[in-house]
Amino acid sequence: MSPALAERCALVDATLEALGPGGALAQADPGFVDRAMQQRLAQAMAEAIEDRAALVAEAGTGVGKTFGYLVPLLLSQRRALVSTATKSLQDQLFLRDLPRLRDALRVPVRIALLKGRASYLCLHRLEQARSSATLPDRFAVRALARIETWAAGTASGDLAEIDGLDDRSPVIPLVTSTRDNCLGTDCPSYQRCHVVKARREAMAADLVVVNHHLFFADVSLRDSGVAELLPTVDAVVFDEAHQLVETGLQFLGTTLATGQALDLARDIVAAGLAHARGLAPWQELAGALDRGTRDLRLACAGPLREVRGVIKLRWDERARQPAFVDAVRSLGVAADAAAAALAEVEAVAPDFTRLLQRAQAMKDLADRFVAETAPDRVRWIDLGSRDARLIESPLHIRELFNEQRNAAPRAWIFTSATLGTDDELAWFCEAAALEDARKLRVGSPFDYAAHARTWVPPRFPKPNEPGHPAAVGALAARLAGRLGGRSFVLTTTLRVLPLIAEALEAASAAAGDGLQVLVQGSHPKRTLLQRFLDTPRSVLVGSQSFWEGIDVPGDALQCVIIDKLPFPPPNDPLVQARTRELERQGRSPFDDYFLSEAAISLKQGAGRLIRSESDRGLLVITDPRLRQMGYGRKLRQALPPMGTLDTEDDALAWLDVLAASHTA
Repeated sequence: MSPALAERCALVDATLEALGPGGALAQADPGFVDRAMQQRLAQAMAEAIEDRAALVAEAGTGVGKTFGYLVPLLLSQRRALVSTATKSLQDQLFLRDLPRLRDALRVPVRIALLKGRASYLCLHRLEQARSSATLPDRFAVRALARIETWAAGTASGDLAEIDGLDDRSPVIPLVTSTRDNCLGTDCPSYQRCHVVKARREAMAADLVVVNHHLFFADVSLRDSGVAELLPTVDAVVFDEAHQLVETGLQFLGTTLATGQALDLARDIVAAGLAHARGLAPWQELAGALDRGTRDLRLACAGPLREVRGVIKLRWDERARQPAFVDAVRSLGVAADAAAAALAEVEAVAPDFTRLLQRAQAMKDLADRFVAETAPDRVRWIDLGSRDARLIESPLHIRELFNEQRNAAPRAWIFTSATLGTDDELAWFCEAAALEDARKLRVGSPFDYAAHARTWVPPRFPKPNEPGHPAAVGALAARLAGRLGGRSFVLTTTLRVLPLIAEALEAASAAAGDGLQVLVQGSHPKRTLLQRFLDTPRSVLVGSQSFWEGIDVPGDALQCVIIDKLPFPPPNDPLVQARTRELERQGRSPFDDYFLSEAAISLKQGAGRLIRSESDRGLLVITDPRLRQMGYGRKLRQALPPMGTLDTEDDALAWLDVLAASHTA
């Protein structure tokens, strides 16, 4: 270690000590319990930044990894990019953690926040929405009115400033831009553009906070924003790095979505009637796109009459059917006709140039999805209740990360509470081409053995048996009734979610426990979580989106029930493609893929239970395979070191202890 690096590491250690209880900077610290663990993490971060090296660091819950990387970053005075998993975590970093820490350290660091286009108001499209948008209901009318009022006073244009605006509102696509429909410098509102302003501020900042979706979207498309910013930074930190692989695959792939066609049809009518009325049959052209969209959605659905959530279909389930092929081709023909009409009026207004490009791109996509699949890629169909998406994706993100790491020497730091089950963190490192990176594992400082218990019911229906969802719901009612609510039920699939919820409600009603059952999908995620916190005797039943990124410290959540081991679904097209790849390599798909994925997911779900030093709780996994199968030992080792219980009476007795401490 060089003298300069040794001096900086000593400064990092001293700073973290000062942030601790009784320290000079304690007002900036959220109160972590083991400063030595955090210092170990921060020193590794400081060394990686100094050496411009790659570091993969797993830090257990409670270590304080956010300050563990922010302190060495700020003290290094190097230009940096920090990417996290969600926009809400971005806001937390930018609005709370970074300013508080920067002010406490008194370092002259300029920070900036950069999100994707869909997060910012587009002034040009707002003007179009005022004059020509057809809104579906009175709620959308009210939402547009709120946005218009807010737009007059906002400086950032970030829609997150509007309290209570539903992320699913149909108004949002009408007042935001996409890469496809943005007019760029031809836009009449370009000088006041919120996206341009945010990117300008990011280029002038010392530390920029982005999210994983934006990182991959910009880098893979060579769009301005992150792709423009990345060559100028000395260090890149990915927080919540365990989400990088799946996020990256979304943006490295190619998608033809029925929603794209509907947006194109709507925008063609709006621009055509506004700027070129009578010069082309705009309504007919849009109608052809609408029909093509409807036919493609129906062809994707096939015999399925009802779709809840999103169903992933294998490509060969539909691709060989004439109706599907005809639908894709018809959509391409409609896009081609629209492109021909738009080419005739392109000089009339800037809107038409971008619409022409979008129509041509849609025609190219339709042609691509009619052709054969490339051997190194996999296709599937995401089918929703109202839309369908044809997706072609690579199998991994290794090539992108190799390309980025080789482009220029800089520090690449990846951190999360869940990156693997071994010291080499192989689950993450292999997927991201980081086998050569430095590795660090720092465990959680929480006393799981004293504060938490795990119970796997020994005699319980197997997950593939018809009675399993009802048995899970009935057991959840007994446990939550004893505890007084304060429970999560986490399901591995959306399919069983309503079955478990219905059984839970019925059992609770029969017992007279008065439990309030909150079910994913009934309200937006943020609203549902707030209702859980505000409603006494409540149980929340949720699927994948509640397995991670949910932080309920204290005794508001003291029981987490996981319905079954979270193995990847074997009929998932991407899972099947990865299985075939491993078999070609002579490896075991079960040992090297299915088991590893299940262990990581189980670790994430269990992580919802204990979120602070004083938390206490019970984790229940209603899958007898965890006891009966040989691989259960490896999965149990992935869990935090909680105490174990043998019987339901033991579990109820532990819940009685928790309930008594809650009412004391």
